[in-house]
Amino acid sequence: MIKDLEVAIGYRFQNIQLLQNALTHSSYANERWHNSLLSNERLEFLGDSVLGMLVAEYLYRTFPDRPEGELTRMRADMVCEKTLANVANSIGLGEHLLLGHGEEQSKGRTRNSILADAMESVIAACFLDGGMEAAEGIVKRFILTEVPVKKMHNADYKTALQELVQQKKNQVLAYSLIGESGPDHDKQFVVAVSLNGKPVGQGTGTSKKRAEQMAAQAAIALLFPENA
Repeated sequence: MIKDLEVAIGYRFQNIQLLQNALTHSSYANERWHNSLLSNERLEFLGDSVLGMLVAEYLYRTFPDRPEGELTRMRADMVCEKTLANVANSIGLGEHLLLGHGEEQSKGRTRNSILADAMESVIAACFLDGGMEAAEGIVKRFILTEVPVKKMHNADYKTALQELVQQKKNQVLAYSLIGESGPDHDKQFVVAVSLNGKPVGQGTGTSKKRAEQMAAQAAIALLFPENA
């Protein structure tokens, strides 16, 4: 039932035809051309832009110190086919799709490309039905729940750790030099990092900056092992 999908996405349509249009794959519409059915391709086009804008605004406001290149990579990870298909699967979108016979037979209902396109179409349908607020509600609930930090920063563990802890409010990271040894030309520095006053990592390096990076790496391994 299409009402089950409304419950899953947390939005009730005023014009249910928009949602039905979002669920109509071109293969289904082409097989029933005499019924003047519209596929979801135009909605997909609009949804891609609405989603991209909302994610871009979120990243711009959330990470004011990140350069354009990193923000672009973050947005690409958050709106990629795999991400959107995962969201579609989480709400059971595939079972509501209207597919043509060929796509049905070739398991199109579980194909990532079809699911991702349908997810963009649903976002567009929400936008047309309830404005930007409705679309933003969907994006916040399902797309902005996890920022893909791991892929962005390579060896910049301090930045990665900062962005991971920022996903929760009122988190305070602090680095402190707790030791140094060796001659001036070959010093070793030891740095500890704490989260809200609790030690979460320690690192050693030939400079304070390097030791901080190693401490941040240790903290990520402890607090966010899936991102280590």
